[in-house]
Amino acid sequence: MTRTYAHGTAEVVGLNRIDLEIAAGEMVVIKGNSGCGKSTLLSLLAGLDRPTSGQLVVAEHDLAGTSDRELTLFRRKVIGMVFQAFNLLPTLNVLENVCLPAMLAGRPDMEIVPKAREYLNWMGLDHRLTHRPAQLSGGEMQRAAIARALINDPAIILADEPTGNLDSRNGANVMDLLAELNRKFEQTVIVATHSGLADPHATRQIYLKDGRITGQP
Repeated sequence: MTRTYAHGTAEVVGLNRIDLEIAAGEMVVIKGNSGCGKSTLLSLLAGLDRPTSGQLVVAEHDLAGTSDRELTLFRRKVIGMVFQAFNLLPTLNVLENVCLPAMLAGRPDMEIVPKAREYLNWMGLDHRLTHRPAQLSGGEMQRAAIARALINDPAIILADEPTGNLDSRNGANVMDLLAELNRKFEQTVIVATHSGLADPHATRQIYLKDGRITGQP
């Protein structure tokens, strides 16, 4: 699988002939310096982008050859995303932020609200349900973002530098939480990170350099 981008008259290679297979239930950590292709790979796996050439099959969905509408459904039903910047909507409270993806998927409030409360209670945020993101600490915002990623029961959790805006203690807590999701619910977890906090939990580490998989950092 290759992903290139046009930059003026030049062509920039984001990923260069990546050959990768990840089994269900793995916790994979993708490592590499800035610009190596980590975020590009996660965007492709999430259905946010398409490869320029090659095959891309995620959870039995052919993402290289599917329609925009099918990609939207794929993102809502199969993938849960966790971002470095949290991406919580500032005008919604914690409970509303967590419920939002399920509401967009057309699921009824009577089903999703109790589930969101359950996840937030598990994350230790039951006392923060009506708070808005600006009233939360960084660690609390990332835990809320993880609860939001879980609300549609995704088969795969993709986390792009999830500890990048956190101190070491909160970063370790977030990685422990992602690892628990992997162990307890057997969800596939793929983490792109500079940090070593996820390394002890990983079933496998993948190193990227200049858009290609390498054996070592």
